[in-house]
Amino acid sequence: MKPFCWTVILSLFAALLPTRAEEAGPVVVVPIRTEISAAQFFFLRRALKDAERRKASALILDMETYGGEVKAAIDSMDALLKTKVPTYTYINNKAISAGALIAIATQKIYMAPTGVIGAAAPVMAGGEDLAKTMKDKSVSMLSAVARAASQKNGHNPDIAEAFIYKEKELKIGGVVIDDADSLLTLSAEEAATYYDGKPLLAAGVAASLDELLNQAGLTAKVERLEPSGFEQIAFWVTALSPLLLLGGIIGAYIEMKVPGFGIAGAVSLTCFALFFAGHYIAGLSGWEVAACFIIGLALVLGELLLHPGTIVPGLLGALLMLGAVVWAMIDRYPSQPLWPSEDMLVRPLTNLSIAIVAAGVIIAILIQYLPKSPLYRHLALVTAEPSGRDAAVPESARGISAGMSGHAKTTLRPSGKADFNGQVFDVVSEGEFIEAGQPIRIVAVEGARVVVEAG
Repeated sequence: MKPFCWTVILSLFAALLPTRAEEAGPVVVVPIRTEISAAQFFFLRRALKDAERRKASALILDMETYGGEVKAAIDSMDALLKTKVPTYTYINNKAISAGALIAIATQKIYMAPTGVIGAAAPVMAGGEDLAKTMKDKSVSMLSAVARAASQKNGHNPDIAEAFIYKEKELKIGGVVIDDADSLLTLSAEEAATYYDGKPLLAAGVAASLDELLNQAGLTAKVERLEPSGFEQIAFWVTALSPLLLLGGIIGAYIEMKVPGFGIAGAVSLTCFALFFAGHYIAGLSGWEVAACFIIGLALVLGELLLHPGTIVPGLLGALLMLGAVVWAMIDRYPSQPLWPSEDMLVRPLTNLSIAIVAAGVIIAILIQYLPKSPLYRHLALVTAEPSGRDAAVPESARGISAGMSGHAKTTLRPSGKADFNGQVFDVVSEGEFIEAGQPIRIVAVEGARVVVEAG
């Protein structure tokens, strides 16, 4: 029988065999046991994106909190509403204030028998009431956010509003759940009570996380995530992104102007390393972004050092580096389209623009003053001259002296080789780049160091 026939038969046979069902992803448990803060939000966002990438069966917030920052709570709600992973909250035992807002942003809420949820009115950091105008604005904003989250997840939006708005009366049918003179706070029994064939808020009361899994029918392997301890660092890194980019750009510029590798290069690498590591910890990017940046850097260095003048590798490398920097700051979830929306690009492009404009101003100042400064001469001497005793060679013996003219044998960035009267010497410019073949003039001969300028 011909091979083609065998192929057809085997294909038909394989099609008749039962296919193995794709193994369900894990149930990811995320503890929320501290005050709601920016660091807690970074941890939650990282957990949500990791759960999406692993196609998790569910993500459960194991909650015990008395509240925290309103902004961090709203950011956490937005993150929960973006994810495609089924979300649950297990209130064990308190979800007060900001914790209550985050809980209603999940699709199902379960409570320990002694659990309590509610009292989410905004207050000052010390617990004092806000001034009337500020309170009205805050309550109005929070109510809108909470109602929208409740409606999306199938919760009663009036309950969310009663958590926040003291004057809100909560009535279902003819039953008054909460009077108009108090904030709504629900016990587990109250939250799980049925009205019109539907529980008030909680899908069930569970004595433990294992019982919740049984009630919800979640049978996949349970994996509990813990904060890395670096989330607070990630908060500052992302907040200081423009400064880190500025330090990286300026350090790279100074390093290119000074022969060898020194402090400026180390500062540049450190700034970029902190930038990418911080955004990775914050859940904004993966290591593939840093890899893209490194490939771009390699192309740029290759253009400068190995094959100057080819342009294409250097241009491609620069685009890869800029793309990696922007990509690292984009808050994208695995289920979202690869190409970012305009809203997702606003903050990354703003940070990058601030860094580039500030770097342009500082570099213009450095071009004017750095080559003439003692700092530049010190850096150039440290990196260009070997350690040990000087082995000065008389100028006459070398056949060169200040004022002589010649041309650059290689591109000076700012060091390279130059030709004077048919002799080739190692030279360094006063900070400017000089293309190969361009006329130059010796400014000074300092031992083994020959300083030149264009012209």
